Amino acid sequence: MSVALRNAQRVVLVRRAPLRRAVCALRAALGVSRFDVGLVCASNRLMRRLNGAYRQRLEPTDVLSFPFHQVAAGELPRPRYRDEYNLGDIFLGVEYIHQQCCATGEDFDSVLAVTAAHGLCHLLGYQHNTKREWQQMYQKEVEILEDLNRLLGASLQPLTAGLF
Repeated sequence: MSVALRNAQRVVLVRRAPLRRAVCALRAALGVSRFDVGLVCASNRLMRRLNGAYRQRLEPTDVLSFPFHQVAAGELPRPRYRDEYNLGDIFLGVEYIHQQCCATGEDFDSVLAVTAAHGLCHLLGYQHNTKREWQQMYQKEVEILEDLNRLLGASLQPLTAGLF
């Protein structure tokens, strides 16, 4: 299936091909290559609006995920029909991420890939509201990023390292 990538902002240059390749590799690592996923690169303005509407936080953020299926962490969706092979949509706050990368000196494309991995885990029911949930999600992120690291020759780490 496909990764539908839309750049809905004009503030930051996004290299779409490497991001698409990373998301395809991450889907394979998660065992959900047959599922479609929507990926939207968003400005701070859009992320602030979505974060306010869905999380009651009036500030931009790095990633918001909107799952198509409601599954428990570690479970895969079980679609009954062809049009249910959809994981959902991930909004990447590329302007926010770029600002953070400028402040820390991190590589923007790498952080986008790690943020997409985090968003994909959320689409599959992983959360980080408690220490137990965080440990489960962190382990899954480590696992799939190891696959991506082998492919890219990189050393990407999960977003939520040291959260708890």
